[in-house]
Amino acid sequence: MSAKILALDTATENCSVALMMNGKLYVRSEVAPRDHTKKILPMVDSVLKEAGITLQELDALAFGRGPGSFTGVRIGIGIAQGLAFGADLPMIGISTLAAMAQGSYRLQGYQQVACAIDARMSEIYWGRYTRQEDGSWQEIDAECVIAPNTLAEQIKADSITWGCAGTGWAAYKEELDTLPISCQMGEVLYPDAQDMVFLAQYEFAKGNTLTVEESSPVYLRDNVAWKKLPGRE
Repeated sequence: MSAKILALDTATENCSVALMMNGKLYVRSEVAPRDHTKKILPMVDSVLKEAGITLQELDALAFGRGPGSFTGVRIGIGIAQGLAFGADLPMIGISTLAAMAQGSYRLQGYQQVACAIDARMSEIYWGRYTRQEDGSWQEIDAECVIAPNTLAEQIKADSITWGCAGTGWAAYKEELDTLPISCQMGEVLYPDAQDMVFLAQYEFAKGNTLTVEESSPVYLRDNVAWKKLPGRE
Protein backbone atom coordinates (compact mmCIF):
# COMPACT_ATOMS: atom_id res chain seq x y z
CA MET A 1 0.00 0.00 0.00
CA SER A 2 1.79 3.09 -1.20
CA ALA A 3 -0.84 5.65 -2.18
CA LYS A 4 -0.26 9.20 -0.93
CA ILE A 5 -3.38 9.91 1.10
CA LEU A 6 -4.28 12.74 3.47
CA ALA A 7 -7.02 12.09 6.05
CA LEU A 8 -8.80 14.52 8.33
CA ASP A 9 -11.47 14.12 10.98
CA THR A 10 -13.52 16.44 13.20
CA ALA A 11 -16.51 14.17 13.87
CA THR A 12 -16.00 13.98 17.64
CA GLU A 13 -14.18 15.99 20.30
CA ASN A 14 -10.89 14.96 18.70
CA CYS A 15 -9.49 16.97 15.79
CA SER A 16 -6.91 15.11 13.71
CA VAL A 17 -5.01 15.02 10.43
CA ALA A 18 -2.73 12.32 9.06
CA LEU A 19 -0.72 11.88 5.89
CA MET A 20 0.62 8.55 4.67
CA MET A 21 3.38 8.71 2.07
CA ASN A 22 6.04 6.19 1.13
CA GLY A 23 5.18 4.07 4.15
CA LYS A 24 5.69 6.98 6.55
CA LEU A 25 2.99 8.56 8.67
CA TYR A 26 2.71 12.25 9.56
CA VAL A 27 0.18 12.94 12.31
CA ARG A 28 -1.43 15.83 14.15
CA SER A 29 -4.13 15.22 16.76
CA GLU A 30 -5.68 17.23 19.56
CA VAL A 31 -8.80 16.95 21.68
CA ALA A 32 -10.32 20.38 21.08
CA PRO A 33 -14.11 20.10 21.00
CA ARG A 34 -14.84 23.76 20.27
CA ASP A 35 -11.86 24.66 18.11
CA HIS A 36 -12.09 22.35 15.10
CA THR A 37 -12.54 25.18 12.62
CA LYS A 38 -9.46 26.96 13.98
CA LYS A 39 -7.17 23.95 14.18
CA ILE A 40 -7.91 21.65 11.26
CA LEU A 41 -6.42 23.68 8.38
CA PRO A 42 -3.21 24.58 10.27
CA MET A 43 -2.84 20.85 11.00
CA VAL A 44 -3.22 20.10 7.28
CA ASP A 45 -0.60 22.70 6.40
CA SER A 46 1.74 21.36 9.07
CA VAL A 47 1.74 17.73 7.90
CA LEU A 48 2.08 18.73 4.26
CA LYS A 49 5.09 20.92 5.05
CA GLU A 50 6.69 18.23 7.20
CA ALA A 51 6.30 15.70 4.39
CA GLY A 52 7.41 18.17 1.72
CA ILE A 53 4.38 17.61 -0.50
CA THR A 54 1.50 19.67 -1.86
CA LEU A 55 -2.18 18.80 -1.99
CA GLN A 56 -1.97 18.49 -5.76
CA GLU A 57 0.62 15.71 -5.42
CA LEU A 58 -1.65 13.52 -3.32
CA ASP A 59 -3.56 10.52 -4.67
CA ALA A 60 -6.67 10.98 -2.54
CA LEU A 61 -8.20 12.78 0.42
CA ALA A 62 -9.95 10.75 3.13
CA PHE A 63 -12.37 12.12 5.70
CA GLY A 64 -14.27 10.93 8.75
CA ARG A 65 -17.77 10.52 7.35
CA GLY A 66 -19.38 9.95 10.74
CA PRO A 67 -21.24 9.02 12.75
CA GLY A 68 -20.50 11.70 15.27
CA SER A 69 -21.45 15.22 16.23
CA PHE A 70 -23.67 16.80 13.58
CA THR A 71 -21.61 20.00 13.64
CA GLY A 72 -18.29 18.15 13.77
CA VAL A 73 -19.12 15.86 10.86
CA ARG A 74 -20.37 18.82 8.83
CA ILE A 75 -17.18 20.81 9.50
CA GLY A 76 -14.95 17.90 8.52
CA ILE A 77 -16.66 17.01 5.28
CA GLY A 78 -17.02 20.66 4.26
CA ILE A 79 -13.31 21.32 4.69
CA ALA A 80 -12.40 18.03 3.02
CA GLN A 81 -14.60 18.83 0.03
CA GLY A 82 -13.04 22.27 -0.32
CA LEU A 83 -9.52 20.89 -0.26
CA ALA A 84 -10.33 18.03 -2.64
CA PHE A 85 -12.15 20.30 -5.07
CA GLY A 86 -9.27 22.77 -5.19
CA ALA A 87 -6.69 20.04 -5.76
CA ASP A 88 -8.89 17.87 -8.02
CA LEU A 89 -8.59 14.85 -5.73
CA PRO A 90 -10.84 11.82 -5.30
CA MET A 91 -12.31 11.40 -1.82
CA ILE A 92 -12.69 8.42 0.51
CA GLY A 93 -15.20 8.40 3.36
CA ILE A 94 -14.17 6.39 6.42
CA SER A 95 -16.43 5.32 9.28
CA THR A 96 -15.49 6.85 12.61
CA LEU A 97 -16.50 3.60 14.30
CA ALA A 98 -14.27 1.48 12.06
CA ALA A 99 -11.44 3.92 12.67
CA MET A 100 -11.76 3.35 16.42
CA ALA A 101 -11.57 -0.40 15.82
CA GLN A 102 -8.32 0.12 13.92
CA GLY A 103 -7.04 2.40 16.68
CA SER A 104 -7.79 -0.28 19.25
CA TYR A 105 -5.74 -2.78 17.26
CA ARG A 106 -2.89 -0.28 16.79
CA LEU A 107 -2.67 0.54 20.49
CA GLN A 108 -3.67 -2.69 22.19
CA GLY A 109 -3.82 -5.42 19.58
CA TYR A 110 -7.58 -5.94 19.86
CA GLN A 111 -8.90 -7.89 16.87
CA GLN A 112 -12.58 -7.90 17.88
CA VAL A 113 -13.79 -4.45 18.83
CA ALA A 114 -17.13 -3.09 20.02
CA CYS A 115 -17.40 0.66 19.40
CA ALA A 116 -19.83 3.00 21.14
CA ILE A 117 -19.82 6.78 20.72
CA ASP A 118 -22.00 8.88 23.02
CA ALA A 119 -24.70 10.21 20.67
CA ARG A 120 -26.46 12.26 23.37
CA MET A 121 -30.27 12.04 23.67
CA SER A 122 -29.77 8.81 25.69
CA GLU A 123 -28.38 6.98 22.65
CA ILE A 124 -25.09 5.66 21.30
CA TYR A 125 -23.60 5.18 17.85
CA TRP A 126 -22.80 1.48 17.81
CA GLY A 127 -20.82 -0.94 15.65
CA ARG A 128 -18.78 -4.13 16.08
CA TYR A 129 -15.84 -5.19 13.95
CA THR A 130 -13.54 -8.17 13.47
CA ARG A 131 -10.07 -7.80 11.96
CA GLN A 132 -9.37 -9.86 8.85
CA GLU A 133 -6.10 -11.52 7.85
CA ASP A 134 -5.32 -8.78 5.32
CA GLY A 135 -5.68 -6.08 7.99
CA SER A 136 -9.10 -4.84 6.93
CA TRP A 137 -12.17 -4.96 9.20
CA GLN A 138 -15.40 -6.90 8.80
CA GLU A 139 -18.53 -5.22 10.12
CA ILE A 140 -20.33 -7.60 12.48
CA ASP A 141 -23.11 -5.27 13.62
CA ALA A 142 -24.27 -2.67 11.13
CA GLU A 143 -23.67 0.90 12.27
CA CYS A 144 -26.69 2.23 14.10
CA VAL A 145 -27.87 4.78 16.62
CA ILE A 146 -29.61 3.01 19.48
CA ALA A 147 -30.56 3.33 23.12
CA PRO A 148 -28.21 1.24 25.29
CA ASN A 149 -31.11 -0.55 26.95
CA THR A 150 -32.52 -1.51 23.56
CA LEU A 151 -29.10 -2.75 22.44
CA ALA A 152 -28.86 -4.92 25.54
CA GLU A 153 -32.19 -6.53 24.63
CA GLN A 154 -31.24 -7.17 21.00
CA ILE A 155 -27.61 -8.25 21.10
CA LYS A 156 -26.80 -11.96 21.21
CA ALA A 157 -24.32 -13.59 23.54
CA ASP A 158 -21.10 -15.06 22.13
CA SER A 159 -17.80 -16.48 23.37
CA ILE A 160 -15.64 -13.55 22.21
CA THR A 161 -13.99 -11.03 24.50
CA TRP A 162 -14.62 -7.73 22.78
CA GLY A 163 -12.26 -4.79 23.12
CA CYS A 164 -14.27 -1.66 23.89
CA ALA A 165 -13.70 1.73 22.27
CA GLY A 166 -15.48 5.07 22.41
CA THR A 167 -17.07 7.53 24.81
CA GLY A 168 -20.35 5.64 25.01
CA TRP A 169 -19.01 3.05 27.44
CA ALA A 170 -18.41 5.60 30.19
CA ALA A 171 -21.48 7.70 29.40
CA TYR A 172 -23.83 4.71 29.70
CA LYS A 173 -21.80 2.35 31.86
CA GLU A 174 -24.72 1.02 33.89
CA GLU A 175 -26.81 0.19 30.83
CA LEU A 176 -23.95 -1.27 28.78
CA ASP A 177 -22.81 -3.42 31.70
CA THR A 178 -25.95 -5.46 31.05
CA LEU A 179 -24.85 -6.49 27.55
CA PRO A 180 -24.68 -10.30 27.27
CA ILE A 181 -21.13 -10.21 25.89
CA SER A 182 -17.70 -10.15 27.50
CA CYS A 183 -16.04 -6.73 27.19
CA GLN A 184 -12.59 -5.39 27.97
CA MET A 185 -12.21 -1.62 28.11
CA GLY A 186 -9.53 -0.17 25.87
CA GLU A 187 -7.68 3.13 25.52
CA VAL A 188 -9.45 4.54 22.46
CA LEU A 189 -12.08 7.18 23.16
CA TYR A 190 -12.16 8.95 19.80
CA PRO A 191 -11.50 8.20 16.14
CA ASP A 192 -8.18 9.44 14.77
CA ALA A 193 -7.10 10.37 11.26
CA GLN A 194 -4.02 8.12 11.46
CA ASP A 195 -6.33 5.12 11.61
CA MET A 196 -8.56 6.51 8.88
CA VAL A 197 -5.63 6.98 6.52
CA PHE A 198 -4.67 3.34 7.10
CA LEU A 199 -8.17 2.14 6.27
CA ALA A 200 -8.33 4.49 3.29
CA GLN A 201 -5.41 2.64 1.70
CA TYR A 202 -7.60 -0.48 1.40
CA GLU A 203 -10.46 1.50 -0.13
CA PHE A 204 -8.16 3.25 -2.58
CA ALA A 205 -6.63 -0.06 -3.67
CA LYS A 206 -10.13 -1.40 -4.38
CA GLY A 207 -11.06 1.71 -6.34
CA ASN A 208 -13.63 2.80 -3.77
CA THR A 209 -13.26 6.54 -4.21
CA LEU A 210 -15.83 9.29 -4.54
CA THR A 211 -16.03 12.58 -6.36
CA VAL A 212 -16.44 15.73 -4.30
CA GLU A 213 -20.11 15.83 -5.32
CA GLU A 214 -20.69 12.22 -4.28
CA SER A 215 -19.12 12.57 -0.86
CA SER A 216 -21.63 12.76 1.96
CA PRO A 217 -21.76 12.36 5.73
CA VAL A 218 -23.31 9.55 7.75
CA TYR A 219 -25.38 10.83 10.66
CA LEU A 220 -27.49 7.67 11.28
CA ARG A 221 -30.28 9.79 12.74
CA ASP A 222 -33.11 10.53 10.31
CA ASN A 223 -33.95 13.91 11.78
CA VAL A 224 -30.86 15.78 10.62
CA ALA A 225 -30.38 17.34 7.22
CA TRP A 226 -27.33 17.84 5.05
CA LYS A 227 -27.22 20.84 2.77
CA LYS A 228 -26.43 19.35 -0.60
CA LEU A 229 -23.88 20.83 -2.92
CA PRO A 230 -25.15 22.65 -6.01
CA GLY A 231 -26.00 20.20 -8.76
CA ARG A 232 -26.63 17.26 -6.45
CA GLU A 233 -29.94 15.46 -6.70
